[in-house]
Amino acid sequence: MRSAVVTGASTGIGRACALLLHSKGWMVFAGVRRAEDGDALRQAASDRLHPLPLDVTAPEQIRAAAARVAAAVGQSGLDALVNNAGIAVAGPLEFVPPAELARQLEVNVIGQVAVTQPFIPLLRQARGRIVNMGSVSGLVSLPFMGPYSASKFALEAITDALRLELTPWGIGVIIVEPGTIATPIWDKSGAAADLLAAAYPPEAQTLYGGTFAALRERVVAAGKRGLPPERVAAVVLEALTAERPRTRYVVAPAAPPCA
Repeated sequence: MRSAVVTGASTGIGRACALLLHSKGWMVFAGVRRAEDGDALRQAASDRLHPLPLDVTAPEQIRAAAARVAAAVGQSGLDALVNNAGIAVAGPLEFVPPAELARQLEVNVIGQVAVTQPFIPLLRQARGRIVNMGSVSGLVSLPFMGPYSASKFALEAITDALRLELTPWGIGVIIVEPGTIATPIWDKSGAAADLLAAAYPPEAQTLYGGTFAALRERVVAAGKRGLPPERVAAVVLEALTAERPRTRYVVAPAAPPCA
């Protein structure tokens, strides 16, 4: 039985990945931050799906998760790690608090490395694969999406470096780059952006208010019309099972193949 750890599995792309892998016979360790999300996943699956308390910014939870997975897979090792957990901070860079920028990078960049490190020995045992969840925002940046894009650009670099470093042990490292996907991240990031904007000085509204509001509406509307998360999950499955996986997969309508 193949095994996989999927972070950020409570909703959206992570949940779709966890359930798809489970449906294909994998043993899945689904990283969640809330117990009720783990219970919901269990109800949708079988005892081959194990909810895993995992906040990617909490070192003690990361250590406990790695130890639990190691005990479960034994000498067989881990076949896959899907680094999906992430957040989106949006706003004009002139006024985004440095603490918020740091939080964006802590979750989407440092958190990905912190989770990956203790699982590499298990992946080495199985000659497994790592799939990092990037974004087309890691290829091109839009106004007011600077913090999020910065984190995804950084993940591109980390993925490339890690791929080269782990090549001697046959560990594949792949990045999936979704476009607009219909997930709760749009509502969450929109609400968070509104809270941030409420704390900006008055000149922020004068300088950027109209433009930011218009773009926010367009982004949220586009998110609701986006591809289903199951489309991304299918690409993740391909990346994990293809004999010769690509290094990058763009997930968008009529997306061209990437080498």
